Amino acid sequence: MTQPLAPATLAFRGDGTPYSPRYDDIYRSASGALAEARHVFVDGNRLVERWRGRRLFTVLETGFGIGTNFLATWAAWRADPAHAERLAFVSIEKHPFSADDLRSLHARFVVDATVSPLAAQLADAWPLLVPGIHRLEFDGGRVTLTIALGDALDMLPRLWLRADAFYLDGFAPAKNPELWSQPVFKAMARLAGEQATFATYSCAGQIRRGLEAVGFVCAKAPGFADKREMLVGRFAPRWRVRRHEPPVPLALDERHAIVIGAGLAGCALVERLAARGWRVTLLERHARVANETSGNPAGVFHPLLSRDESVATRITRAGFLMALQRWRALEAAGHDFKRSTHGLLQISSDDDEARGLTEAIGTQGYPNAFVQPLSRADCSELAGVPLERGGWCYPQGGSLDPAALCAALCAQAGDALTWRTGASAARIERDGQTWAVLDANGATLARAGVVIFANAHEAARVAGLRHAPTHVVRGQLTRLSAQTAADLHVPLIGDGYAVPLADGLLTGATYELDDTDTTVRASGNAENLLRLERLLPHLAHELTRLDASTLRARVGFRCLTSDRLPMAGPLADEAECVRQAGSLNGAWPLDLPRSTGLFGLFALGSRGLVWSTLAAELVVSQLEGEPWPLERDLAEHLDPARYLLRALRQRLLD
Repeated sequence: MTQPLAPATLAFRGDGTPYSPRYDDIYRSASGALAEARHVFVDGNRLVERWRGRRLFTVLETGFGIGTNFLATWAAWRADPAHAERLAFVSIEKHPFSADDLRSLHARFVVDATVSPLAAQLADAWPLLVPGIHRLEFDGGRVTLTIALGDALDMLPRLWLRADAFYLDGFAPAKNPELWSQPVFKAMARLAGEQATFATYSCAGQIRRGLEAVGFVCAKAPGFADKREMLVGRFAPRWRVRRHEPPVPLALDERHAIVIGAGLAGCALVERLAARGWRVTLLERHARVANETSGNPAGVFHPLLSRDESVATRITRAGFLMALQRWRALEAAGHDFKRSTHGLLQISSDDDEARGLTEAIGTQGYPNAFVQPLSRADCSELAGVPLERGGWCYPQGGSLDPAALCAALCAQAGDALTWRTGASAARIERDGQTWAVLDANGATLARAGVVIFANAHEAARVAGLRHAPTHVVRGQLTRLSAQTAADLHVPLIGDGYAVPLADGLLTGATYELDDTDTTVRASGNAENLLRLERLLPHLAHELTRLDASTLRARVGFRCLTSDRLPMAGPLADEAECVRQAGSLNGAWPLDLPRSTGLFGLFALGSRGLVWSTLAAELVVSQLEGEPWPLERDLAEHLDPARYLLRALRQRLLD
């Protein structure tokens, strides 16, 4: 279970020196802190000479603090015209400062003319202080900061990346011995790339012995200021130290991918691939984007709360926060998809739910900017209409137009995107080093080294998968006139939802498993009206007067898995897994043979808005060999091969 964060607090000593009482850590002058960061970490790891000519260079840091090391590295990357094409900086922080405290510290202690503008960007992008991994983008996405908020002992084993350089920063071994323990050194060895380097200001014997024990070669180097020596080294093990090599990019002659399906999943993939310089061919059987469920008039977005910090809660929280960041970037680029900005209300179903989730919010220490418990009176005031129960406000939740979002994502890809409408993919074939996507008549629709299936319940069939089961869920929405709930200010969710639109109210949706009927049903409208009445009891009289058979409605089909989590990641080579079934019954996801160049992103269920951005970032990070934007254990819950893996473990394929 994810541990609640304990954010740092800022205080000042009598001499005006800032420190965090939780750490008892003193911050030095701006010139001293930045100069030390450059000397110890940038120069100690020889970054300028080592990242030249590289597509990707990855740094892993053990303690973020106020970000001085990141800012110094980012500034050095900017100053070097021959820098790596992309800089990925990954850092762990157990007690993060708030954005306001970061600004205060940066204003006082980061006064270097080249670094101050970068510090302002960092504070502006700083995430909400909730546990987990957060990815921030700078310089058009060429610099990423993946910040893992949590304990290093907990977070390090759950990261998945290939580190080119380690910044061993934090605190002296005497003050924080657990940070310099064998589990940390083993985690470093698991993540180290070939000839990865490290640097640290400490020369403590326990650090040197721990690093040498896992395959690092260590040496002393001139220190900085009052520290005469520091420790540097490189990863050069004389023996095999790990079961799996850390991730590398897929080896391809051409950066060209085919994406099948132009709903939320496919369009999110298009934008993320184009941002990395890929050429994308998008195959869509309809004449436009978002023609199916992604074309609903509106969709809601919000986190998922649970009493036990479930896997779904953690994944949805990460997806919600990453989606907000991506949408803001799209809006800053001039795209409009009618995103509401006044929050979203979740109305409790009963007193037990209200009590349990409110306690969970307190236990997890969620900030008010993430979620706030509200009384019935407060909920009614925020909604603008009378409500019968209290609930929770998600200040950054809301609704938007999914089809307009899909269009914005594709527009953002620009010339990198090639459209193929009316292209119905039926199967794939391996053709030398590429894959061919064929239609039902055997005609080739497109060829590329990478194919990503984002076509919902058709994905498994077209990809030829036997062990990626999904279900179709029919959902009928009902549209009401603007007069029905003209005073409703924010979207409501509970048993169903109510979303105010410019021209009316959207409510629903029905949930009919394995029902593929596209016909609008009066019974579906009647069911939606009953749900709406429970959400907004004051409308009971007006709703009973409506004729369900004459109301406007729309039918869509959700694709979901039995565990209600999406499929996102590389596809398994199922035939090879069956051949090796006897040796794979104790396998883990990284043990499975994979189909080179085949990936999936489908089965987003009812949470396409919240999950699509994170899932697309995960798939493209796996393709590029970049640090994953999600803890590895959570990513494994999204693996399209997870059902195959269960069958292997249960010896059902022997």
